[in-house]
Amino acid sequence: MATTRGDGTGFDILSFEGTGQERLIEVKITSYGCRAPFFVTRNELEVSKRKSQEYYLYRIFNFRRLPKLFYKQGSLEESFKLDPTEYMAKIW
Repeated sequence: MATTRGDGTGFDILSFEGTGQERLIEVKITSYGCRAPFFVTRNELEVSKRKSQEYYLYRIFNFRRLPKLFYKQGSLEESFKLDPTEYMAKIW
């Protein structure tokens, strides 16, 4: 999705369940362990809340040595501790 529609969709891959229901997949990759922090956008967070039944975060870790995967379904705020890290400042 990000390649064909841009990064504003809030997820990377549009897939489908056997039932035809959409599966919205956001992929986060790290060379570090599974507990390494990662960034999410406001849009990814909002889409995960609005489409929690269809939203999946796939976390690929130990990417350079022995890649492994886990995933979480639903709203990101229900599965992860989220800390705001930056703000967009605009001149009034």
